[in-house]
Amino acid sequence: MAFDIEMIREVYSEKILYAHLTGEMPAKAFERGKDYVDFNPDRVAMQDATAQMALLQFMQAGRKKVAVPSTVHCDHLITAKVGAKTDLEVANNESKEVYDFLASVSNKYGIGFWKPGAGIIHQVVLENYAFPGGMMIGTDSHTVNAGGLGMVAIGVGGADACDVMAGLPWELKFPKLIGVKLTGKLSGWAAPKDVILKVAGILTVKGGTGCIVEYFGEGAINMSCTGKGTICNMGAEIGATTSTFGYDASMERYLRATGRNEVADLANGVKEHLTADAEVYANPEKYFDQVIEINLSELEPHLNGPFTPDLATPISKMKEVAAAQGWPTKVEVGLIGSCTNSSYEDISRAVSIAQQVADKGLKTKAEYCINPGSEQIRYTIERDGFLKIFDNIGATVFTNACGPCIGMWDRMGAEKQEKNTIVHSFNRNFAKRADGNPNTFAFVASPELVTALAIAGDLTFNPATDFLINEKGEKVKLDEPKGDELPTRGFAVEDAGYLAPAADGSNLTVNVSPTSDRLQLLDPFDAWEGVDLKGLKLLIKVKGKCTTDHISMAGPWLKYRGHLDNISNNMLIGAVNFFNDNTDNVKNQLTGAYEGVPQVQRAYKAAKVGSVVVGDENYGEGSSREHAAMEPRHLGVRAVLVKSFARIHETNLKKQGMLALTFADKADYDKIQENDTIDIIDLTSFAPNAPLTLVLNHADGSSDEIKVNHSYNEQQIEWFKAGGALNIIRANVKA
Repeated sequence: MAFDIEMIREVYSEKILYAHLTGEMPAKAFERGKDYVDFNPDRVAMQDATAQMALLQFMQAGRKKVAVPSTVHCDHLITAKVGAKTDLEVANNESKEVYDFLASVSNKYGIGFWKPGAGIIHQVVLENYAFPGGMMIGTDSHTVNAGGLGMVAIGVGGADACDVMAGLPWELKFPKLIGVKLTGKLSGWAAPKDVILKVAGILTVKGGTGCIVEYFGEGAINMSCTGKGTICNMGAEIGATTSTFGYDASMERYLRATGRNEVADLANGVKEHLTADAEVYANPEKYFDQVIEINLSELEPHLNGPFTPDLATPISKMKEVAAAQGWPTKVEVGLIGSCTNSSYEDISRAVSIAQQVADKGLKTKAEYCINPGSEQIRYTIERDGFLKIFDNIGATVFTNACGPCIGMWDRMGAEKQEKNTIVHSFNRNFAKRADGNPNTFAFVASPELVTALAIAGDLTFNPATDFLINEKGEKVKLDEPKGDELPTRGFAVEDAGYLAPAADGSNLTVNVSPTSDRLQLLDPFDAWEGVDLKGLKLLIKVKGKCTTDHISMAGPWLKYRGHLDNISNNMLIGAVNFFNDNTDNVKNQLTGAYEGVPQVQRAYKAAKVGSVVVGDENYGEGSSREHAAMEPRHLGVRAVLVKSFARIHETNLKKQGMLALTFADKADYDKIQENDTIDIIDLTSFAPNAPLTLVLNHADGSSDEIKVNHSYNEQQIEWFKAGGALNIIRANVKA
């Protein structure tokens, strides 16, 4: 069915952006990468881990109902261990309090609720809510998946979602544009996944920051809608604001196959507006800030990793690269599915490889696991016999949920921290990401290549050229993957897992126990004191990569996502201390002892001493989780000073009333000493484009004065002064 069809009736890249402006069309074009612009998104999507904090904040806003269509999807809190049925039962028991809370808040405030087991947020959104030409925000960095259906879909923190659900404009720095021209056509073992793996290798994890990536050309038109979704989904790994495709026939086919004929008809009626003008594609260098061209006919399968999603290796080069790097080449586990690659086409191509195990007398060498993206996908592939084929090769089918992709994988033996290799069709592969083992070398690939590598049990196996020895001792070669873009018999499902909210929830109540260790009502953060901040202690000087996983780990910590004080006990425990190369081990300047980061920061808070976190490049890359900003705010950190920020994390810090600062001279990072006491001056004249001054007071009595930059505009400075954006929302609603 088509949800919210009236909203869709009323409604890329820049065409969609300008169509969603708050207020009148500007007299001149906005300057990309510079102007802050207010938008009115069409909808909001939240997953259960981030929805807790987003909705706890929304409850403070004072509204009776969300201002735009919004949904909650329960996909993050289910641990993959035994298999779908058992794991879901365990999750429903362990997280009952959280699920009940989310269901009741959704029911009260007019929010659609997708039950545990219904599916992964981005797959469910693509199947039900995404539409060409729309704009949505979601409290998950992979919200960008909906770009595969022609949306501008952007991952944000919960505070941004709260703004939009409260009816306020949503602010974004007007993005630059990167155009990716796709020529030719995919064939053989190459898949849409290999496009984004290639692009990640070109742009790196920060090359798309502040940009919309738009894919176009004959290669784009030749690709399925869900393949486009895969490419957009993993665009989060290059730091892009979002990725998108122009509307075409593949999107129409997908809309009709998923029961949205009305949306397809509406899109067809305005299709010239849902793609760029002809001259843009004819002369892309004139319209895009950067243009990349990829010939799909020449593209070969890639493996990206380990430990970073932008280390791209063509499969033909893996043998020599792995040998040179000393990577373990025995594949222990292959995992497919996730929000990135769980479409019918993905599963059907993977199953065409799995079927060859029986057909060619082979035996699968590695474990093999599947996370279907939605109950609709799971039900349909079961009906079509795919799950039976997977079962024949010993596959474990986990719940329709995120599972190992986000660290919710109770992997047997991971606690031994042995060096090993896994391959998966997920999007991220940071150290400890999947199973908590820092010595798990994780490589990202397409589902069909993951399946082939699991069968071979060898990271260096190239299915396009290499042979396997079957159970009879014969040399056999895997046939190329084949699959259907859409199910020939149509999609089917008995219970999709959706609960509609009450028509009027004004008399409903939401109860949170004051003794709960999973949920905690929020208290407003204090406003700025109106003076310069002096006497701040250095909490930690972070060395190297520091993602939101390092700042606020997922995995077992997900259960505390609705309890700010409890989850703050994981603050920065994964970050490497520059001064001793250890994690969760920093100097308490009040006692001289070395303790865990949260313990030291709690000591500073108890002593009413503020602190500063210092970081390296692209600080806060990865997930959109605002806990990485709320935890330091809650525990009394006053400023985060880094060489550069990832977009979402910088915004999250601003929203919570924190100071997000960057070194004017990156070499000043080296001036930060372990025992520094820091003064931030010029705050009383805090203004856009005006640098601030920091005084580094060293333990030997000397000091350094450095300049630091910021990207705050006038509105964001008001957030800082008020103690956070939510304080302003609450005041405006009451007024």
